[in-house]
Amino acid sequence: MTLVLVAHGTRDPAGAVVVEEIASLVRARLGGVPVHVAYADVRQPDVTSVLSSVTGPAVVVPAFLAAGYHVRVDIPAQVAASGHPDTAVTAPIGPALVPALLSRLAEAGRRPGDPVVLAAAGSSDPRALADVRAVADALSRRVGPVTIGYAATATPRIADVVARARAETRGRVAVASWLLAPGLFHRAVAASGADVVAAPIGAHLRVVEAVLLRYYEARCFQGAA
Repeated sequence: MTLVLVAHGTRDPAGAVVVEEIASLVRARLGGVPVHVAYADVRQPDVTSVLSSVTGPAVVVPAFLAAGYHVRVDIPAQVAASGHPDTAVTAPIGPALVPALLSRLAEAGRRPGDPVVLAAAGSSDPRALADVRAVADALSRRVGPVTIGYAATATPRIADVVARARAETRGRVAVASWLLAPGLFHRAVAASGADVVAAPIGAHLRVVEAVLLRYYEARCFQGAA
């Protein structure tokens, strides 16, 4: 059963490298299962063209951190446009990745006591913003109070939140990047003025495990249907 890993898409070549690295690690763990990369936006190939080249059942795993417009609308529409039969679309992988977020924050040099700002891409979908708030709540149980700033679309913007945190604490401010790969959004995060900016989650082991979990769940469901 083919796995199609769907990423957001970015014009930054480094972002595409990260997605391909995740796909390669997933492919190695699946041992012979075809794994293809598709993009919901910006880059090609899109989901429709990838599924059009696939034979047999397929599982589409959105490598997204929240269930926003792309996950709820674009990806299902592209699946439908492909006309590919027997295709399952899973939930996004974000909820399982808080440990990876903590890991990247520690690698960046965040110290105990540094206030943490969670930087997310932003969305016009309130359900996606609720997903981000749930991550902030989970993170706060490990690092203390967490505020949220957005790189685009939603408010407050990340630079404003960082400036407010610094004014309130008069100390270092650390940003945890709730982003999968480098690109336009992370450049906005890096320019926020924080003292510590974690790298995007990237090809972390937890990402690979989350993709595999979604894939196996879908396989079990399809097998039981």
